[in-house]
Amino acid sequence: MEPIAATLPLFSNRSIRRARLGSGLVMFLFVIMHLSNHALGLISVNAAEGGRDVFLLIWRNPVGTTVFYGAVLIHLVLAFRALYVRRTLAMPMSEAFQIVTGLLVPLLLIDHVIGTRLVYSLYGVADTYHSTVRSLWVTAPTIGLRQAVALVIVWIHGCIGMHFWLRYRSWYARVAPFLMAFAILLPVLSLLGFAAMGRTVAYQVSHATGGGHPGGYYGPHAIGSEPTAVGGYGETLPYRVALHGLLAVAVAGLLLMRGKRRWTERAHQIAIRYPGGETVQVPRGFTVLEASRLGGIPHYSICGGKGRCSTCRVQVLDGAGSLLPPDPTEQKTLTRIGAAPDVRLACQLRPSHDITVVPMLVPMAETATPTFSQEATPGREREIAVLFCDIRHFTTLTEERLPFDIVFLLNRYFTIVGRVIEAEGGRIDKFIGDGVMALFGLGTTPEIACRQALKAAAAIVTEIDKLAAELADELPKPLQIAIGVHTGRAVVGSMGYGNVKALTAIGDTVNVASRLESAAKEFETALVFSEPVALLSGVELTGIEGRQIAVRGRTEALHVYIVPKSECGRFA
Repeated sequence: MEPIAATLPLFSNRSIRRARLGSGLVMFLFVIMHLSNHALGLISVNAAEGGRDVFLLIWRNPVGTTVFYGAVLIHLVLAFRALYVRRTLAMPMSEAFQIVTGLLVPLLLIDHVIGTRLVYSLYGVADTYHSTVRSLWVTAPTIGLRQAVALVIVWIHGCIGMHFWLRYRSWYARVAPFLMAFAILLPVLSLLGFAAMGRTVAYQVSHATGGGHPGGYYGPHAIGSEPTAVGGYGETLPYRVALHGLLAVAVAGLLLMRGKRRWTERAHQIAIRYPGGETVQVPRGFTVLEASRLGGIPHYSICGGKGRCSTCRVQVLDGAGSLLPPDPTEQKTLTRIGAAPDVRLACQLRPSHDITVVPMLVPMAETATPTFSQEATPGREREIAVLFCDIRHFTTLTEERLPFDIVFLLNRYFTIVGRVIEAEGGRIDKFIGDGVMALFGLGTTPEIACRQALKAAAAIVTEIDKLAAELADELPKPLQIAIGVHTGRAVVGSMGYGNVKALTAIGDTVNVASRLESAAKEFETALVFSEPVALLSGVELTGIEGRQIAVRGRTEALHVYIVPKSECGRFA
C-alpha cells in the first residue's frame, strides 16, 4: 500500500473544522469570563471574589470542568494533527504567528494551572484572589509577569482565530470596529484589575507582617496568618516537570513523525511542473499549493488554503486523467465560479502522479514586489447596490470650452454627487472621466442599500437640475444626468498597486450597473434601475415604464424600469 494511505483522515475535513471551531469557542468564552473577572479587581478584591463565585458556578462543576478540559484536549490534539497533516512548514507569516502563539499557550499556562487547580485539588488550598494575587504580585512577581505575558498571548491567539472564522461574514465589517475596541479593552482592563488587586494585597501583607517576607508560594488565604508551605514550589515540582515533559515529548514526537514520513516518502516522489519551466519534486499527498510554497513559486491563496476562494486555482495541462474528482468543498467553489473541467483548486488538489499546471492568477514574486504593494485584506463577496452616473452629451457640452472651465464644471458636478451619495449612506468608489461609481450596502442590509441608492439617484437629479439652471447661460445644451442602479453579489476588497489602493467592487453586478447607466443615455432618460432593485427597495412603481433589455455580457434579458426626470422625485 502506498504511504499516502496512512495519512488519510478518519473524519471528514468538515467535521474536524467544526470540532476545532467548537473547542476554540468554548476556550474563548472561558478566557473572556476569566479576564472580565480580573477586571473587577479595579473595583476591589472583594468584587473580584464575587465575580469568581459566578465563574466557578459555571466552570468548576462536573459538567463545566468536563466541557472545558475536553475542549482544551480536542483543540490541542487537532492542532498537532494539523501540523502533522501539513506537508510543508513553508507558510505565510500570519499562519506561522497563529501556530507559534498556539504552541506557547500550554507552555506558559502549565504553572498557572498547577498553582490553582492542582494545589486546590491536592491540598485543599482555595485559589482565592487574595492567595493567588499574593503569590503572583508579592511572593513571586517574576512568575506574575510571566502569567501576564501568557494572558496577552492567549488573548491574541483567540482573537486571531475569531477573525479568521468571521472575516467572510457579510456583517463582520459593520461590527469589526466594536470587536476591535473590545479586543483591546478587555485585556487592558484585566491587567489593570490584577495590578490594582496586587497593590491592595501587598499593602495588606506589609501591614500584617510588619514589613517581613510574605512567605510560601501560594501563601495563606487569610491576610495576617502564618505563611504555609502548602503548594510550595518544591512540592509541585514533579507535576511541573511531568507536564512540561509531556508537552516536550508531544512536540518531539510530532517532529519525529514528520521526519519519518518524509524519509519514507522519498521513494514516492512526484513532479509538479509549472509554465516557467520550474519543477518541484514533492511526496504524494502534497497539495499543489504546498508544492508551490515549498518550491518558492509565487501562488495566491487569499483564504489561507481552505477552499473558500478560487484565487489559487490552476489549469491542469497534463496528467488530469490520474486525478481524483474534487471533494465537496472544492466542487462547491468550482461550481460557483463556473470553472472548466480542467481547472482545480491548488489548495485541495493532491496529485498522485506527475502533472503540469498553470496558476490562473499569477502574483508578482516577493522579491520583485515593492513596499505596500502586497494584496491587502482578502475580498469578501457581499450583497450590495451599485450606482453609476454620468453626464449626458458631455463631449458636446465641453468641446468648445477652455480646460479650466471643464475642470470647474466637473468639480461642481463631483461635489454635488459626492455629497449626495455620502449623505445617503453610500461610498464613492471612483471617478471615471465624467462618470461616478458608488457602492451602497457595505454596512447595511441589501434592502436598505437599494432604497439608499434610489434616494441618492433622485437627489442627484434634483441637484443637477439646479446646477443646470445656474449654468444655463454658460452651456450650449442643458446639463442632464444618466444614472444606472443594480444590486447583487460582488467581491468587495482593497485593490490597486503600491500606494494607490482603495476599497472597490468587482463582478457582474458592477458590470450590469454600468450597462444600465449606458441604457439611460440610450433611452434619453434620467434613471434606469433593475427589477432586483425594485423588489428589494419596495418602491411604488405605478406609472413607471418597465421593459426587457439585452445587457451586454449576459445571455438572458434583464427587466428594468425606466424613470424620466419628472418621476425621480417619488424616490426622494
